[in-house]
Amino acid sequence: MAPDPLPAVLPGGADDAWHQRMRLERELHDGPALRLSALALRLGLLSHRCQDPTLAEGIGEVQDELHAVLEELRNLAGKLYPPLLDEAGLGPALRQVAEHADAPVAIVDTSERFGPALEGATYFAVAECLAALPVGAPAVEVAISREGDELVLAVTGLEPGSTGRLQETARSLGGRTDVGPSGSVVTARIPCA
Repeated sequence: MAPDPLPAVLPGGADDAWHQRMRLERELHDGPALRLSALALRLGLLSHRCQDPTLAEGIGEVQDELHAVLEELRNLAGKLYPPLLDEAGLGPALRQVAEHADAPVAIVDTSERFGPALEGATYFAVAECLAALPVGAPAVEVAISREGDELVLAVTGLEPGSTGRLQETARSLGGRTDVGPSGSVVTARIPCA
């Protein structure tokens, strides 16, 4: 499932906003998600000990519902700030999105980190572009690199006009985009520390 679109991030206080997103994601993961997981486990133990088959079946149904709620909570937390983005960076997080795209997507990246605000805003912008890929679309490549003091994203193979969110995000972060002659290559250059 692709992340929900989020508004572009504006400079000034953006780091604080993204750090707050990271904290909220962790709080959801370390608080309610762990408690729901523990409850589901306890119900499973009760179900195995239960002598009444009807009651055991009912306990199993409640356990299944708890698993569904837990999955929904994890999805919601991931929309705030994906855990993999925090743990491993932009490339691995976008690879996870690419796995669920309706067309082949290659992510070529450096293991370099760019900070939570820049990685968060860029992640959601690129993820929105990938989520819009129609079934059977031609292959797309997203190349992530650093050139001097800029994060450079070169996105190849998207339909012309489908990169508006990426272009808007780059501008809002003080960057710029260049669109190739055919419109299928968009290069975003965004200042980074």
